[in-house]
Amino acid sequence: MEDDEKYFYHPLENIEDVDVFYDAVERHRLTKAISPDRPYTYWTIELYDQKNGIRGGGGLGVLAADTRRVAEKMGVPFVLITPFYPYEMRQVMENGHLRDERQRVLYQDYGFSLVDSVNIRCSDELCRLDVIEKRFGNTRIVAITEPNFRELYADTSGSDHRLYQEVALGFGGYAALKLLGLKPAIMQLNEVATFFAALARLDELASNGMDFYEAVVYTRKHTLYTNHTLVQAAEAEFTSEQFERFVYPNLKSLAVKKWLSDKFVHGRIKLSSVTIEIAELRSGVSKLHARVANYHDIAGNKVKFRAVTNGIDMDTWVLPEIMKFYETGEILDKMGAPTVNYQDRLVALSEERIREFKNIGRRQLNRILENRPDQNGRILHFEDDDFIFDFKRRFVDYKRPDLPFRDPMRLRNILESRGAHYIISGRVHSGDHVMLGKLERLLELVARDDYLSQHVHYLANYDEELAYALSVGSNVAVNLPIVGLEACGTSWMKDVANLNLLISTHDGGVADGSVNSYLSVTGTSEDEELDMLYQRMEEATACWGNGFDLEYMVQKQLATFLPVISGARMMQEYLDYLFPV
Repeated sequence: MEDDEKYFYHPLENIEDVDVFYDAVERHRLTKAISPDRPYTYWTIELYDQKNGIRGGGGLGVLAADTRRVAEKMGVPFVLITPFYPYEMRQVMENGHLRDERQRVLYQDYGFSLVDSVNIRCSDELCRLDVIEKRFGNTRIVAITEPNFRELYADTSGSDHRLYQEVALGFGGYAALKLLGLKPAIMQLNEVATFFAALARLDELASNGMDFYEAVVYTRKHTLYTNHTLVQAAEAEFTSEQFERFVYPNLKSLAVKKWLSDKFVHGRIKLSSVTIEIAELRSGVSKLHARVANYHDIAGNKVKFRAVTNGIDMDTWVLPEIMKFYETGEILDKMGAPTVNYQDRLVALSEERIREFKNIGRRQLNRILENRPDQNGRILHFEDDDFIFDFKRRFVDYKRPDLPFRDPMRLRNILESRGAHYIISGRVHSGDHVMLGKLERLLELVARDDYLSQHVHYLANYDEELAYALSVGSNVAVNLPIVGLEACGTSWMKDVANLNLLISTHDGGVADGSVNSYLSVTGTSEDEELDMLYQRMEEATACWGNGFDLEYMVQKQLATFLPVISGARMMQEYLDYLFPV
């Protein structure tokens, strides 16, 4: 009997029940150091880094870009592996209707270098993938690409092309690391779309002579699965027939094929089930998320997640003048982490300074808005004393972008009392006809009211540039996810760091702080939440009219959330988790 074949008689429904597991654990402790040749590897299906020509779809991609920047600043040997999609989807508003516009992008235009190519197998055919890279000090982006890769999230969830993209990232990305002479010290899998990277590693170990059980243990102990969503049921499924065509042709080990085939239930598989099995280390992206994430392993046991709240790269997202104030005032250290006495030092943030910084940010906003007409084709320009509420985040139902418009007359009265404007921006995912319909109905409602039509603005093609502009140039940020559905969110973090008042439900990363540390929206029903939202909007306008209240609220938000939003804090928590002393 061949070595691979003998393991067919040891089904691994729950690896912890296999006696040999415990012996293997002792032989394969996690490496205690990382180096340029054994880097921290970070796998993501999307990267949102416009400066480097890669445009993602939302927060997952933005977080990936921030994590790499923080690693560079902290001197962590770090490789981010992602696809480079040769097409991007941009959104254009015409006559009140939003449409997608597909554009070609070339990696050569953004300083990426071609390394070589690698091959994977799909439906018994070789698929050639180009390997490109760009280096930034101790970090680098390694991407795989090919002309027919199409755009991010092309086709429907669970489709052949979506599976091809994920398999290409996993097997192609792992081959790319070998091509570059890199061996991962740790593999951080961001969401289940990156599962195939860990599978490629397991297959390499098992097919190169390592005992299969030990290969599983080694892979598990060197793999971190970071979950960014709360509901396992929302995940796509793939069929065994799809795996026969796209996955199994890339596996050399018969034992790995058998292990994987055993994970199918009635001919279908959820990638979260096998990702949980292949990663011993698991993290959620906020304290609340880690407590309530509803994921189960193959045996039906609820999986525990370590809480590592997302953070942002402060230098990227915070107005330079505000960053200088934080650093010279010893509120943040050179890595962007709060100092020991940061709360005491926040008293230097006076009303005058807050208004001065917001006026500088307002000029940045106006500059960017010169090329960003609203839904009526108007080029917006705001004076320093104009008051702006904004809602800027991905357009999905649970974030409730339409909630403030449930009572149009009350919203109008709030805006009219202060001469305020309400700016909405956020991407509607291609094919999301429900949210596209909600957006169009919202804009129709606005157009029917003579005041709202002049003071409510929708800005299409939401991207990093617009997110930054609104963070530095608005007065109040509105964040309204249904409680229990937001894993973390990072848009609100940029608002707090840029001295905006935050109106939010107590969900995601916001719930890392106390409910009294910002303008919270609570209630036992949506009607109660709506009434509270309008009260908070009135309080926010009054607060900006009173210097003492403004100082108090901004300082209180920063005192609570500066540690929460710090990307340096996030990276240090990951390192402490992955490489314990």
